[in-house]
Amino acid sequence: MTLTRRAILGAAATTAAVATTVTFADANPPPQRPRPMGLKSMAGNAQPITAQERQARLAKVQNLMQQQKIAALLVEAGSTLEYFTGIHWWTSERVTAAIIPAKGQVIVVTPFFESPSIHEMLQVPGEIRPWQEDENPFELIAKSVGGLGAGPLAVGPNVRFFVTDAVAKASGAKRATVPGSELVRACRMVKSPAELALLQTANDITLAAIRYVHANVRSGMQTADVAKLTGEATAALGGGGFDFSLALLNEASAFPHGSKVVQTIREGSVILIDTGCTLHGYQSDITRTWVFGQPTARQREVWDMVKRGQELALETAKIGVPVGSIDKAVRAFYESKGWSKNYALPGLSDRTGHGIGMDGHEHPFLVRSDTTPLAAGMCFSDEPGIYIPGEFGIRLEDCWHMTEQGPKLFTELAKSLDQPV
Repeated sequence: MTLTRRAILGAAATTAAVATTVTFADANPPPQRPRPMGLKSMAGNAQPITAQERQARLAKVQNLMQQQKIAALLVEAGSTLEYFTGIHWWTSERVTAAIIPAKGQVIVVTPFFESPSIHEMLQVPGEIRPWQEDENPFELIAKSVGGLGAGPLAVGPNVRFFVTDAVAKASGAKRATVPGSELVRACRMVKSPAELALLQTANDITLAAIRYVHANVRSGMQTADVAKLTGEATAALGGGGFDFSLALLNEASAFPHGSKVVQTIREGSVILIDTGCTLHGYQSDITRTWVFGQPTARQREVWDMVKRGQELALETAKIGVPVGSIDKAVRAFYESKGWSKNYALPGLSDRTGHGIGMDGHEHPFLVRSDTTPLAAGMCFSDEPGIYIPGEFGIRLEDCWHMTEQGPKLFTELAKSLDQPV
């Protein structure tokens, strides 16, 4: 269960601020947090996506556009731009975008002073059309699209509204715009062997980091201590780029994305670690939950039920079935055991899982309303948690990809509450 960068930074800032306040007056400060020792990078043999594979992706999306009589696809900075072109960039008020025509080379519109960096990253045949600080980039985009053949302009799923609106106005409504989400999904939902290899290594790194944290948490450590230890272990193991480390302790483990209240590890604490890393653009996402010290019978019962929920999700996954049926199967099992219906609490208040690849959350989603047929090469998380407000929550999460023979895990499921990693 990944978080956005903004959510993570906001939560981290809040936690740090509260922790500073309480530590000042604490007569028994938390124990010194251990630093990762003896961990070696696991990323050395990971191979980035080649220029040839990106060109094949372009050929696929262009073929789809030709079939649908679409003139071009507009994509802004972000994972889709990187997916097709290799350009790893960020969104800001200065627009960098690519126009992928149904035929011909990619056109990249970017600020003039950024064009050397863009040129370094561009891995496919293309033309860079820079704009100066006092010029209108939307007019340049509209002019570039205007030189293409007939048909609408498809707009990628992450293109901001003000960009779409300004381009439409600059074109004088001479060219219609249509959603480009399905074009992008048709390419990105099914992963290639190279993508699966990167996802495998990223997940290996993340599980190793959780294993290190499990062996090194101590009584008295606070939320921020555990999260920082996880992040340091991930970095030492070779995780890079967009990394997140969510630590939920005690009652806060019932909040899927965390609480502002600082928690401290004590005997019987539920410890939930949800973390991941990025490797050459591809993300991992793993969660493990355990109890510090001796678990109660209730903690053990709920943990075992979530473990069974994970197994049931994988047993339901078959080629051609709607991905939403996985969520339905897990939810029916939980409800048969007395947990709340229809995403209510206590119980499973969110979906069973999400697609994953270059983004932590991608289509399709393991939610009962998603009718996308399951196909080989699709990748998902499997995280059917149970959350009990005022008590604790249990979440176990592993990622897997679909094959013709059935689902294949990137990491083995946790064995038991006593052996969570």
